[in-house]
Amino acid sequence: MKNTWARRCDKVVFVSSKNDTEFPTVGINVTEDREHLTEKTMRAFKYIYDHHFNDADWFLKADDDTYVIVENLRYFLSSHNKDSPIYFGHHFNYNMEQDYVSGGAGYVLSKEALRRFGKDGTNASICQQQGGAEDIDIGICLQKLGIRIGNSTDRFGRSRFHSLRPTEHVYGDFPDWYYKYDMNGAKSVSISKMLYNYFFTPV
Repeated sequence: MKNTWARRCDKVVFVSSKNDTEFPTVGINVTEDREHLTEKTMRAFKYIYDHHFNDADWFLKADDDTYVIVENLRYFLSSHNKDSPIYFGHHFNYNMEQDYVSGGAGYVLSKEALRRFGKDGTNASICQQQGGAEDIDIGICLQKLGIRIGNSTDRFGRSRFHSLRPTEHVYGDFPDWYYKYDMNGAKSVSISKMLYNYFFTPV
């Protein structure tokens, strides 16, 4: 990430459980395991709100194994309003009013969404701060803050955010749980054409 797509972002902040001035990372004093992902993400968003709110219009959370085609993301976001309480990602169906988006596929908060999170998202009486499944916890929190999930599919209904490996989306080789929860219908070819061309067109 550091040596590939992150170089094309306007601003990059690497968040970890401890400070590392050489990498560099911002330490937020959270235990480094899956059981603490909710707490880690909550604290990371709060850090970005406190220190970098005025540095960007859109704020992407991505894991260390996520790949982003930054130019395509910029193009997609250019038609949306940063002042709207909205966020984007791969939409999963769940027992919630508006469901949630996949943490593994990454998600993008508008400036207004981050503002609302920074103001009230760390209030434990509103948002769960630790434990549970991170992306579901974040989804519930953002829903309570009045932040809605935006449609991130292309004009053919294909997803622009992907929670599985590219080949699984290209060939439709999905696990059973994906068919159950995917809000986009788990189409046999569900990957957006721009991403398909990027990964698979010979040059």
